[in-house]
Amino acid sequence: MLAALLAVAAAVAPLPANVQWDYQIGGDHPPPAGVGVVVRDWFAGTPQPGAYSVCYVNAFQTQDDEAGVARPDERSAWPRSLVLRQLGSDPNWGGEYLIDLRSAAKRRRAARWVAPMLERCAEQGFVAVELDNLDSWTRFDGTPAARRVPFGRRAAVDYAARLTRRAHALGLAVAQKNTVQLTRREARERIGFDFALAEECGRYRECAGYTRLYGDRVLAVEYRRRDFARACAAVGDRIAVILRDRLVSRPGAAGHRYAAC
Repeated sequence: MLAALLAVAAAVAPLPANVQWDYQIGGDHPPPAGVGVVVRDWFAGTPQPGAYSVCYVNAFQTQDDEAGVARPDERSAWPRSLVLRQLGSDPNWGGEYLIDLRSAAKRRRAARWVAPMLERCAEQGFVAVELDNLDSWTRFDGTPAARRVPFGRRAAVDYAARLTRRAHALGLAVAQKNTVQLTRREARERIGFDFALAEECGRYRECAGYTRLYGDRVLAVEYRRRDFARACAAVGDRIAVILRDRLVSRPGAAGHRYAAC
C-alpha cells in the first residue's frame, strides 16, 4: 500500500522546503516580499502567480452560512443527513458543524460532496490542498456533547484517505492540517499526506511532531507573538514559520499582522 501511495505522490509537486509563506484564507492580497507559498480559499481565492499555491477546503466541517453567497460547503448547502446539527456548532468556531463520518456510506457521500471543490482547486491552477478540521472528532472534548460525537479517529483517517486519493488523482499535493497525534502509519502510509500545515505548534510545543513526519516540509503559523518567538527559536531555521492574526485578514483590516522568521 505504501509503495502505491508513494508512486502517486511522486506525480504531485512537493512543497518547497523552508520557503516563506502567507496564510490568506481571509481574503486574497499581494503577498509580502519573499513569499513563495500562499494558501487561499478554494471558493473565493485564486492561485498566486509564481507561488506554490495551496487551496483551503473545509472538508471535515461546514462553513458558516454567509449572506448573499451560495457556497456548497456552507451548512445549509450540505446534505442534511451529513451535518451533525444536533451537536450544535463547533464550540470555537460558531456556525461550523461537524460532518457525520460514522459509517463508510456517509464517508463516501461526504467525499463525493467535497470532490467538486478539489476539482475546482485543480482547475484554477492550485498545486496543493489543505483539508481543514481533520481533528473534528475532538472538537467537543471537555463539553457535555463529547460523548455524543458518533465517530472518532479511525473514521476521520478513512475519510482523509478517500479525499487524499482523489486529490492526488487530480495532481494535487495534500497537507495534514494540525492533528499531531496521528502516527506515521496513519498520516503517511494510510492517508498519504505530503506535507503539514500546523497552527500554533509553538504554543503547544508540537512542532517537532510535524518535523518528525515531514522534515522541512512544514508550514507553521502562530497567532500570538510570544508563541511565534518560541517557534522561530525552536524550528525557524528549518521550517517556514509565520505570525498572523487569527482572522487571517487582509492588510488594512483592524488587527491585521504578518511576520516571518
